[in-house]
Amino acid sequence: MTAGQILKGIEFSHPGGATPLLLDLYLPAGSYAGADQDSEAGGPGFPAVIHFHGGGWRTGERSSLGPTVDGFGLSPIEQLVEAGFVVASADYRLSAAATFPAQLLDAKAAVRWLRTNAAEYNVDPDRICAWGDSAGGHLASLVGLTAGAAMEGETRKTDDRVAAVAAWYPPTDLTRMGEQARPDAVASADDPGSREALLIGAQPADAPDLAAAASPITYVREGAPPFLLVHGTADRFVPVAQSASLAEALQKAGAGVELLLIEGADHMWSLPDGSQAAARQATAATIDFFRRQAQKH
Repeated sequence: MTAGQILKGIEFSHPGGATPLLLDLYLPAGSYAGADQDSEAGGPGFPAVIHFHGGGWRTGERSSLGPTVDGFGLSPIEQLVEAGFVVASADYRLSAAATFPAQLLDAKAAVRWLRTNAAEYNVDPDRICAWGDSAGGHLASLVGLTAGAAMEGETRKTDDRVAAVAAWYPPTDLTRMGEQARPDAVASADDPGSREALLIGAQPADAPDLAAAASPITYVREGAPPFLLVHGTADRFVPVAQSASLAEALQKAGAGVELLLIEGADHMWSLPDGSQAAARQATAATIDFFRRQAQKH
């Protein structure tokens, strides 16, 4: 980054029995310490994006978009900051520490923390969006679709709504992931001890109620925030049908949704030729989407 600040390791939540949850805050020039400046996107305060990392809910860390995308050196988070957004990349409890819905509660806590502290960092509380890749895209989608819903174990003191959601190759329907897996799938939700099974504490096929409760598609509703879903057609980890089916459900509900399918791209935007083309396309589309949403408010 050429301007602004990065504040690393800010505690935003401390769930009982767990280690504190931290976030990294990326700030454009003029957005911090009570700076009085409107963002380029228009309106009071800067628009913001909360990012949730991938890793199958088992691994991964904040401020990462996975080893392949990180290795490209494109720095999508920094590109968003340069486009005039405050970006917060947040921890959540991994499945070895807690099963669902702990991860969603943590993601909602990050939204509430940013809204509570919006004035300090010159963030417009009405223009907070969610973004995630893979497991993080699943959580970002759930954040957008469950806003305002009472959830077990949740203390609601601040609004958890988001203005828009962008999700890269997200699991959206755990009940159908196994049947939708490609013949060359690296992993399937129906595998014993799958990532999805570890998330909900049971094999999805054996616990359809738990699988449905952890699926964004279950919560599709009229009035959902606008969505951008980006998925590679050759994804061997999360079937492309997961994004396509969520897009169809959102459209039927009358919600705004854009679906971008990148031909030949595997998970983490891997292409057969090893190029960065898919990652560049996904990043550019995501920044453009958030810019357009910020200008609507």
